[in-house]
Amino acid sequence: MTNRIFRAIFLVAAAVMLAVSLLTMGMMYQFSAEETTEKLQRETEYIACGIETDGVRYLEKIKDAETRITWVDADGTVLYDSSADVSEMENHGDREEIKEAMQSGEGNSKRISATLSGQTLYHAERLTDGTILRLSVETMSVVAVFLTMAFPLVLILAMMMAVSVFLAFRTAKNITSPINEIDLEHPEQAEVYEELTPLLRRIAVQNREIHRQMAELKRRKEEFDTITSNMQEGLLVMDGEGDILSYNAAAKTLLGVDAVTEGENIFSLNRSAAVRRSVEGALAGEHREERLEANGRICQIFANPVFREEEIAGMILVLLDATEKEEREQLRREFTANVSHELKTPLTSISGFAEIMKNGMVPPADMGKFAEKIYNEAQRLIALVQDIIKLSKLDEKDTSLCEEEVQLDALVQEACERLQPAAERKRIALSTETEPILFRGVKQVLSEMIYNLCDNAIRYNKEGGAVFVTLKRRTDRISLTVRDTGIGIAKEEQGRIFERFYRVDASRFAENGGTGLGLSIVKHGAALHNGKIFIESEIGNGTSIEISLPYSIN
Repeated sequence: MTNRIFRAIFLVAAAVMLAVSLLTMGMMYQFSAEETTEKLQRETEYIACGIETDGVRYLEKIKDAETRITWVDADGTVLYDSSADVSEMENHGDREEIKEAMQSGEGNSKRISATLSGQTLYHAERLTDGTILRLSVETMSVVAVFLTMAFPLVLILAMMMAVSVFLAFRTAKNITSPINEIDLEHPEQAEVYEELTPLLRRIAVQNREIHRQMAELKRRKEEFDTITSNMQEGLLVMDGEGDILSYNAAAKTLLGVDAVTEGENIFSLNRSAAVRRSVEGALAGEHREERLEANGRICQIFANPVFREEEIAGMILVLLDATEKEEREQLRREFTANVSHELKTPLTSISGFAEIMKNGMVPPADMGKFAEKIYNEAQRLIALVQDIIKLSKLDEKDTSLCEEEVQLDALVQEACERLQPAAERKRIALSTETEPILFRGVKQVLSEMIYNLCDNAIRYNKEGGAVFVTLKRRTDRISLTVRDTGIGIAKEEQGRIFERFYRVDASRFAENGGTGLGLSIVKHGAALHNGKIFIESEIGNGTSIEISLPYSIN
């Protein structure tokens, strides 16, 4: 803006100076010509009086080197000329000034030389006898005057141009400085030209509106960030080229990347076929669902296009963590298969024994043994069904599982008393160390947990071994520990012993019996009471399982 103002001021000043110079020269030339013409008129009047008194003799007396005097007869014949021989001069009747003087008494004219460097001014008057007296003088033409004054004029113009440059620069700077110093955040506080006040007011109003809109956008963005950051689902918003515009933390986790840069392309984060099909489908205007395995997790991808005026402007990808769902589905299938197998085994035995008895193939003396086997298999089947029902209730958090105040030490003693005969059959020393502890929980579940831990410690113990049950109140929790001197569990197996129907040693399971659901009930029961399970075991040196429960009653 400063440059434009500077150029405008300078060009105007230059044009004005040039015009003033030319006008001044023209006026000076015009003034000089008028002065010369008036001088010729006065001289003509003086000489006319002398001619009328003394004739040619007077003219011969007043010869002037600068002024040429010509006396012409009424018919145009030259009677006298101060600069030329009249005999050689042609008739002057056709001269402009002569004709004008003959008609009106006076005549003026000027004639420019062939070189344009000079001109001659003529003034003629008609005398009383009808003759014409003409005086002429040579002067410089306009071109000659201009050429004569060119150098000083150029010098003066150059000096004036330099001054104009300086003044134009200072003026432009003085004009723009107040504008450049305006604080656009607070334009109403600026001290500038009165003409700019309406503009500054509009800027202030616009600033307030922009600030309001920015605050609203910031608030909405914070709301959006808060919502998306707390989503378990991953969210990716992309433009039509697949460049990421927005994302949340869950998207990074599910894609298995440490960081996502806005503007980064989705294919630089994941080049899997599932992502490619999702993006291509969304860009084609279709809703797509794909399954993605990444970073040890399983995700469902939901891709939807974003339209703007019937054109695809981008897409949204939602990533749903389906790992737990698929694991649950896998567990369900495994559980169904295991239950079918576990139910089939006792039912097959019962059916086989019953068929043998039905066909009369059992001697009367052995009927009791066969009946006992049928009874034992039926009891095993009942126990399995009961354990499945218990697990189902724990899974679904059955509302019939009511909490109450429970004396944990009494439950420990009761479980050990029930298992004492089994311990004695294997010559296992069963000992307890408890403290009176009142706990709020589901009594039936707590009893099952204690019983199953102690039962496993006896079943998988060595002949003549020992089981130690302790119940202690720690600083901020309740600790129930069951330790045995049994066969132990390998390190790689310890993470799976709480799975349903999982057996470390299938051959020993057939020998020891059980449903294979005991530790699974312990795990779900601990979760129901917000407890944690810790296990320490070594092959051949026994196992220690601790259940840590939070205080519910002090």
